[in-house]
Amino acid sequence: MKPYKNKINRIRSFALALIFIGVVIMYIGIFFRSNEIVMLIFMFLGMLAIIGSTVVYAWIGTLSTRAIRVQCPNCGKHTKVLGRVDMCGHCREPLTLDPSLEGKDFDIAYNKKVKHEK
Repeated sequence: MKPYKNKINRIRSFALALIFIGVVIMYIGIFFRSNEIVMLIFMFLGMLAIIGSTVVYAWIGTLSTRAIRVQCPNCGKHTKVLGRVDMCGHCREPLTLDPSLEGKDFDIAYNKKVKHEK
């Protein structure tokens, strides 16, 4: 199982990957210079990936402004927490804002909304 990372950092890494993927797609389009239509399709797809990255960066920026900033008890640095449980962005210490989860093992399932049956 992959080690869990801070949510904000994971989303920012995804947005950065979209930029590189978009550039690679556009670079592949250069190999089709003889067929302008195919080249334009690759350029357009690459541009869509870069625009998608911009949208993701804007979205995580708005989420980041609403995130609660806490001081990590392990390393003492400030980090932002999204949801009920998250990891410290610096030392990967499990953090929670829910007093009922303190002392329990870290599980990302705590962030999922549970539908209660009536």
